[in-house]
Amino acid sequence: MENQTQDEMNLTRLFIRRCKQRGRQSKIADSMGLEFSGYKLLAGTLIMRKLLRQHVLDTDEECVGVLLPPTVPAVIVNLALTLDRRAAVNLNYTATSEVLNACLKQCHIKHVITSRKAWEKFDLDLEAEIIYLEDFRENPDLKAGLFNKLSALFSACVTPAGILERNLGLHEVKEEDLLTIIFTSGSTGVPKGVMLTHANIGSNIKAIDQIVKLGHEDVMIGILPFFHSFGFTATLWATMALDIKAAYHFSPLEGKQIGKLCQRHKGTILLATPTFLRGFLHRCSPEEFASVDVIVTGAEKLPKDLADAFEEKFNIQPVEGYGATELSPLVSVNVPPSRSADNSQIDLKEGTVGLPIPGVTTKITDLDTDEELGTNASGMLWIKGPNVMKGYYGRQDLTDEVILDGWYRTGDVAEIDDDGFIRITGRVSRFSKIGGEMVPHVRIEEMLNEIIESTDEDALMAAVTAVPDEKRGERLIIIHRPLQQTPNELREKLADEKGMPNIFIPSADSFYETEELPLLGTGKLDLKGIKDMAMRQFGPDETGEVEA
Repeated sequence: MENQTQDEMNLTRLFIRRCKQRGRQSKIADSMGLEFSGYKLLAGTLIMRKLLRQHVLDTDEECVGVLLPPTVPAVIVNLALTLDRRAAVNLNYTATSEVLNACLKQCHIKHVITSRKAWEKFDLDLEAEIIYLEDFRENPDLKAGLFNKLSALFSACVTPAGILERNLGLHEVKEEDLLTIIFTSGSTGVPKGVMLTHANIGSNIKAIDQIVKLGHEDVMIGILPFFHSFGFTATLWATMALDIKAAYHFSPLEGKQIGKLCQRHKGTILLATPTFLRGFLHRCSPEEFASVDVIVTGAEKLPKDLADAFEEKFNIQPVEGYGATELSPLVSVNVPPSRSADNSQIDLKEGTVGLPIPGVTTKITDLDTDEELGTNASGMLWIKGPNVMKGYYGRQDLTDEVILDGWYRTGDVAEIDDDGFIRITGRVSRFSKIGGEMVPHVRIEEMLNEIIESTDEDALMAAVTAVPDEKRGERLIIIHRPLQQTPNELREKLADEKGMPNIFIPSADSFYETEELPLLGTGKLDLKGIKDMAMRQFGPDETGEVEA
């Protein structure tokens, strides 16, 4: 990628130039059988932009909802809205109608673009006008005429990029202009609308390009939904702003189809969560992943046994990165071994989330005093750089709570070692203060999942949360899938094998069984769902008494 000037942070112009650079070669495909060259993708995007302007959107609509899984049509809709200088708001189709309507209201969204097939599957009731993509093909009043198609094709293939950009008004796009609003996952509460600019996303793309060293032959396998910030930045916009190809599948849980897609298009890069990797481990063959040499995980901790099992089967070492929606999202990453520079610098450490990406600065402060700490000290992780969000949409009060002098307070507890690698040790919200001591949920959770005997070795078996307790402040609660061991057997192993102090060991009557642990659409553990489950079973009753 070229030098990071204002012009180069204009992602719309980069997209146009990459499509023209790709020409008749394949630029984008999906598991539904669609495959577009660079020229065809650009022409399709220009047609969609014109149809939306002529038949659907008001001139003053800043934000437009998109309710589509990762596919070629979803990419085109996002691109068309961005070329029209509007913010595409990709909605979390795994959320409830109530949550989504709150998101629509926050952003004053009038229209939601989807497909009939997707809409029927999602079964939602939204307070907005629903626009079906099929109508642009089937309705005579909405269809693109021959003239519009030929005009778009001429613009894509013949018109110089600079002239096309000026005709579309893209020379007026500024790096601080809003690109999208992505709602936080809501794993710990009500989603907030994170405003990300061209500069935010562009800085992340530049860092990805520098670290992973992307080239013309690279093929990104896109399985993360676009309402997930990593999916939006890396699998949507990085593939559009760089000279690489993308192949999409609409569900990250369908390992067999993803394996076939990867083999068909010779995928080289796969971004996923550890939850999704577990599915690939069981459902994909080494032959299907033979071309893959980069796997980066995020959203949750990558267990060492899962990484080892994946490397043993596929001969690919998954690496872990770290980020947050508010940070566009990438903050740090371990460099995949196949893309490591040939020098003496350490760029990968197991058990860490890697080094900060170029342009990003980190610091650790004391949880109680806010005093800045040195290396190898655990405390609050703060981030500063071009990836820090513009703010929460319509909530300056919440923005001011997390951004101070340009520094973003992550809410994550971490330490930075002597080489600069970041190790996440937990979230502030995932600690309990018991008897005056901070007890880390994540550490207990990791130890429990190591000692639980299970036929499904790669599945997360237990999650840790807490409920109020009159005597000790809080009480640890374990929500778990069906177990072969008793709670007391697990408690003994926590003490004897893992050496955990008594205060870290939940009581035998604080275990609750459920068939499945609740997950978010991004693959992350639904912390709010876990907490709600614990509160229903163990929280204070209507009289204020804590249930046994």
